[in-house]
Amino acid sequence: MSTRLSVAQGEFELNRLPKRSKELLQAWDAADEYLLDTLAQQSMSADARILIVNDSFGALAVALSAFRPHALSDSYLSQQATRINLAANNLPEHSVNLLSSLDPPQGIFDWVLIKAPKTLALLEDELIRLHPNLAPSTRIIVAGMIKTLSPSVWKLLERLVGPTTTSLARKKARLIFASVDAGLIMPPSPYPVYYRLENSEYLIGNHANVFSRDSLDIGTRFFLQHLPYRQDACDIIDLGCGNGLVGLIAAERSPAAAVHFIDESFMAVASARDNFHRAFGRSRKATFCIGDGLVEAASASADLIFCNPPFHQHNTIGDQIAVSLFKQSRRVLRKGGQLWVIGNRHLGYHSYLDRFFGGHSLIAVNAKFVIVKAVVAD
Repeated sequence: MSTRLSVAQGEFELNRLPKRSKELLQAWDAADEYLLDTLAQQSMSADARILIVNDSFGALAVALSAFRPHALSDSYLSQQATRINLAANNLPEHSVNLLSSLDPPQGIFDWVLIKAPKTLALLEDELIRLHPNLAPSTRIIVAGMIKTLSPSVWKLLERLVGPTTTSLARKKARLIFASVDAGLIMPPSPYPVYYRLENSEYLIGNHANVFSRDSLDIGTRFFLQHLPYRQDACDIIDLGCGNGLVGLIAAERSPAAAVHFIDESFMAVASARDNFHRAFGRSRKATFCIGDGLVEAASASADLIFCNPPFHQHNTIGDQIAVSLFKQSRRVLRKGGQLWVIGNRHLGYHSYLDRFFGGHSLIAVNAKFVIVKAVVAD
């Protein structure tokens, strides 16, 4: 698979995260190429203020680094890939100002370049947050593969930004051009979304990019039903925590344990932090970490790890993230420590646990999900 992007702005070496020894996918797509080629045909001043939103692995930021753009993302992996790809192309890290999805950008932008996210709610939240940064002269381009650009994207742009036009399709990619309507009245943001966790007093809040924002999803419900009660646990990790529900209930069932919430989504960790503090106050020991799985975690530092691994990254389906998390968990668990995993039955996660842990135990199974446990041998 090629790692060399060739566009009007130059040639750039680009790689994805997490890294795989035999990478099958590029760090950019046809929508990135289409957008960059379109921008090269525009008369952009050297001091143009550019905001890039949802850049998958830094392809746009690296190619446009001469403009010193701002790049906003909800993904730590995307930000880290941007840093790595800047370095790989001998570009200083400060040539791109990296912002999280919860950081408010400052000032008016001349260009706002948005890669259409997988979640329409995230795009809605982004457009509402960016309203103070738009002027009638701001030029907005939304880029995506045709399969990601549903009619709802057009409707959302016209409701929250203004009139739209569209490009012709190229290599199954398309661009949407939105003009700022200064007369639009911006509605209040509907995010975070709140609901009461069933059979409890816990009020659960979810930012826009958190999975299953409006209610408890069936997989997590099944997982919660089978979480163990452990009086002896000292350190529990909710790995890929999302809104932190698993860690919250694990804390309830293991009252002496410190709970560590880890996710690569800024919005997920913010939701988990708010939900945990709302449930337990500030006295209960917990940490909340943005990162690449357990890369920064100390070896032999956890007794229990709970994980519902993602099987997609942006719009790409695959098991590479799950495999990486299982391998990391083996290193981070203490002797006798346990990794509990839930997944769709067809994903076959047990085979990876057998490889890394030497075996697994079946905890529970239903028509759609399976829960398995792997133990680090004493």
